[in-house]
Amino acid sequence: MENLHSHTEFCDGRARMAELARAAYEAGFKTWGISPHSPICCPSGANMKSEDVEEYIREAERLKKDYEGRMRILTGMEIDYVSHEFGPHIDYFLSLPLDYRIGSVHFVATHDGRPVDVDGPAERFLKYLDSEFCGDLRYVAETYFREELDMLERGGFDIIGHLDKIGDNGSHAQADLEDQDWYSDLVEKVISKAVEKNVIIEINTKKYDSGKRFFPAERWWSLLKKYGAKLILSTDAHYPEKVSAGYLAALERLRDADMENQLISL
Repeated sequence: MENLHSHTEFCDGRARMAELARAAYEAGFKTWGISPHSPICCPSGANMKSEDVEEYIREAERLKKDYEGRMRILTGMEIDYVSHEFGPHIDYFLSLPLDYRIGSVHFVATHDGRPVDVDGPAERFLKYLDSEFCGDLRYVAETYFREELDMLERGGFDIIGHLDKIGDNGSHAQADLEDQDWYSDLVEKVISKAVEKNVIIEINTKKYDSGKRFFPAERWWSLLKKYGAKLILSTDAHYPEKVSAGYLAALERLRDADMENQLISL
């Protein structure tokens, strides 16, 4: 089993890297990737500090040696795309000695250009939707997907993270959001662009145990199959007890959908 998305003490994870690695090994993973939220250009309590990057890489190298012959550990990073000036494509991230890079969108710019975190708890999202975006959910969703398309066009990463995460929080504001034609068109454009750019699409299982939801949601898996997308499964674990959350359920559903052959290994 391979899992390339996890968070530790270097960002908003709730355990040290060694603790998470031990939990992953005990859960039976053969490859474990560590992917702290990247340093970022705007205030964020979830992202690592640039001055901690070297220490993170050193600790990852130490763990690689500790688990050699037992579990392959990969040094990754989940890099925020914020604008054409800041994302996985900039020289700083390209220069880091990483085994792989996840490109993700967590921030959406307001109408006046200020990045606002649209990830996290639904209650906070609804508050920001009202106070920062004047209740304009369509603007938020369209901007989110446009940023993903821009990120894919600029490149610099291997995997796109939780590509329809906005649908979860957005559905708390508008229950039928994902039923809208314009919304489904944007999801398809992102999937199509990822395939065109040879970017792997993550099936993120973090929300399955608590909300019976994957990212991308199962309703879009037919598009993953239609376009022949390269896929990986990941749990986006922040806690040792969550290292395999939803993983086997997603694997079973991929088998049922005759899509297991689309899973790849780094």
